[in-house]
Amino acid sequence: MARLLTVILNWRTPEMTLKAVEAALAALDGIAGALVVVDNNSGDGSYERMAAEVAARGWDRGPQAVRVLQSGRNGGFGAGNNFGIRAGLPDGSRPDYVYILNSDAFPAPDAIRALLDHLEAHPTTGFAGSFIHGPDGTPHRTAFRFPSILGEFEQNIRFGPVSRLLARHIVAQPLPEATTRVDWLAGASLMMRQSVLDEIGLFDERFFLYFEETDLCRRAALAGWPTDYVRQSRVAHIGSVSTGMKTWARIPQFWLDSRLHYYVKNHGVAYAMGATMAALVGGALWRARLVIQRKDRGDPSGFLRDMVAHGVARGLRAMRRPFSAAKLSKTRPNR
Repeated sequence: MARLLTVILNWRTPEMTLKAVEAALAALDGIAGALVVVDNNSGDGSYERMAAEVAARGWDRGPQAVRVLQSGRNGGFGAGNNFGIRAGLPDGSRPDYVYILNSDAFPAPDAIRALLDHLEAHPTTGFAGSFIHGPDGTPHRTAFRFPSILGEFEQNIRFGPVSRLLARHIVAQPLPEATTRVDWLAGASLMMRQSVLDEIGLFDERFFLYFEETDLCRRAALAGWPTDYVRQSRVAHIGSVSTGMKTWARIPQFWLDSRLHYYVKNHGVAYAMGATMAALVGGALWRARLVIQRKDRGDPSGFLRDMVAHGVARGLRAMRRPFSAAKLSKTRPNR
């Protein structure tokens, strides 16, 4: 029987994380394995609160033994999940699969089984992810193509004729109606073969937040392990509870760092600067149209200016020495 390690990362949302654990345990019924909750050094009593509740509810002694671990540092999404993955199963044995679930995501009773069955039935697939929807059932776009220069232009110009012309390069593609192959999936509910992680490595911890799943899926695809979107696996997701993305007044430094690191790492400095210029040109044309139409742009303040300034500064620095997103802004958000 295949064994599954489930990892849930917490940052200062202990009550919600416990609800995610409860939903996951119900969906894990009949599946061999264990669940680990990683507290990303919240510093607010989250670790103690969750550890006490897990013991009080007897989850640490259940068929899916739950452990609460302290990572000791807030290294971001990838680093926190890596900590849980490296912890492995309680008995020291290796899992066959790893499943990462956001602390504000709640799988339907058959959601995890659907992912496991899919990977078991498709041995050449590396990763499998869920259909994600909001608490009210509204679908979330979580299936994507890999970012590219043309994709950046299309995304920022937001003009129907251009989108139709560049349809093959749209990053946030229309949500698939059935199970299908995609480039990459959001990490809110993602199952991975342990053997693939052994081959390609875990999350790149130089990404603090965002683009880490993109990079991991790309590495898997290049190694011959594609990613599948499994429509039958349904997971409710609140979204942005820890990151505050929905209320950003300005694009944070860590997002800009992660975006640039993805492009430089995977395509080189020249391509990264080309992607930024494509975003600038597309965004400028869109804004010009909005001025004529007298509409609000809706983006965080200074979005294009911040992206260009960041891209130029980091790009010039990368020409002198290899770029590393490990040296992130000191003003990181707390996840």
